Amino acid sequence: MSRIDFQRVCKRYAPNLPYTIKDADIAIAQGEFCVFVGPSGCGKSTLLRMVAGLESITSGELSIGGRVVNELEPAKRGVAMVFQSYALYPHMTVAENMAFGLRVFGADRLTIEKKVKKAADILQLTPLLDRLPKQLSGGQRQRVAIGRAIVKEPDVFLFDEPLSNLDAALRVQTRLEIAKLHHDIGTASMIYVTHDQVEAMTLADKIVLLRSGAAVQEQGSVAQFGSPMALYHRPENLFVAEFIGSPKMNILPATLLRAEADHAVVRVQGGERGEGAEITVAVDARRAQPGDAVSLGIRPEHLLHGSEAPGAPLAASVRQMERLGEASMLYLDVAPGLPMVTLRLEGYAPQCAGEALTLRLRPEQCHLFDAAGQAFARSVALPG
Repeated sequence: MSRIDFQRVCKRYAPNLPYTIKDADIAIAQGEFCVFVGPSGCGKSTLLRMVAGLESITSGELSIGGRVVNELEPAKRGVAMVFQSYALYPHMTVAENMAFGLRVFGADRLTIEKKVKKAADILQLTPLLDRLPKQLSGGQRQRVAIGRAIVKEPDVFLFDEPLSNLDAALRVQTRLEIAKLHHDIGTASMIYVTHDQVEAMTLADKIVLLRSGAAVQEQGSVAQFGSPMALYHRPENLFVAEFIGSPKMNILPATLLRAEADHAVVRVQGGERGEGAEITVAVDARRAQPGDAVSLGIRPEHLLHGSEAPGAPLAASVRQMERLGEASMLYLDVAPGLPMVTLRLEGYAPQCAGEALTLRLRPEQCHLFDAAGQAFARSVALPG
């Protein structure tokens, strides 16, 4: 069994220091691929190292396969770790590097050869088994490091930013290989640390998004835990809404006018005549009062434009553009003093800097957050 349970797990390095990890409650099912993601310094590698047994736990319980492992030494946890650096022995061949851990634990020669061959076949390393690390590319070295973990047949694989040293093309290739590895192995759970949203969104069954700084002490480390599409389409707070997605979600300050069970009406600055725009949002905001300050969010690809498009109108002018080939990014001003709004359009956009246009916001695509940054419950179904 490879289920992993964090129960109010905390970590701080001294009693007088703030928590690095606070009140982490996470349940990773057997066979799941879970990605820890968050800003620099949020503690994602620390959390991973606690699973590996390389960091002590200040309080709380960590269980692997139903067994509390707080005090269990790393070698007895049934985990294998792939580090950011390849950590290969330069004087050993690929086969010898992959076999090293098995030899240390006294496995017999036939068992070692069988497991190395199986791992090499999975990772397409068979033609390279007699080469030294210096004769390999960066992507091949990373696959050898992964192979060294596979041969141990662990219950849990731990990856600590394994692609960060690779160039863009190799990152994509190796990411696909890791996804295939997860599919082929099946029963082993995987925890993967990254700062790259693309890796998190494409690899994960579940994502743990971690906070950093003062927010950890006030609210705990885990900002949201769920499927990639849940974090993208149903962020529970402003931190998640602005962190997940590239470009990030547009956030505009607004005032709540009225709230019903299935929708709320807010006013944002701007509008076609500059008098402000009333926008309907498909949420239940009845816990707030009319006149309360709120934040309205909408993702760049969910904005429409044009006077004939459906949705509430919001006047804007183009400040800057980026044409990427497959899409165009328009950076817009909607009112003095308000944050810039990003509009994503497919293909080539003919607009130019200074041009006026009308944005359209559909109720079902908008999000609404209270003054504390917590999302109001949605009243329409969304993916994820």
